[in-house]
Amino acid sequence: MEEGRRKKEEFRDLRERTKAFALRVIRLYSSLPKTTEAQVIGKQLLRSGTSVGANYREAYRARSKAEYISIVGISLREIEETGYWFELLTEADIVPENKLNALQVECNELTAIFVSSVKKAKSNSGRGAAK
Repeated sequence: MEEGRRKKEEFRDLRERTKAFALRVIRLYSSLPKTTEAQVIGKQLLRSGTSVGANYREAYRARSKAEYISIVGISLREIEETGYWFELLTEADIVPENKLNALQVECNELTAIFVSSVKKAKSNSGRGAAK
């Protein structure tokens, strides 16, 4: 029973964390310059950065371990894509690197969490690296 409660608390914490991340991405998008480059990258960032938490919430309701692994894998792909858009924003000199530092740190931490979740779920399913 204790393990089940701990899992629910971890889910709630990550659910809130991914929602807070999405809100920060939305605020960043709103502050981007209105240039074509910034808006194109920003829309991509907005899509990927806000879908991380939505997919994670969906994974919690998965009907099977395989479905959970697949959906958390989508969250992982989306958070990695978000990191790519952050890199482009800074390397294209659209947003100063220091303005994105905290978001990039959170992006990296969420990436590590999702990698760990996928690995743990795969090892617990007895299927190793296979989906």
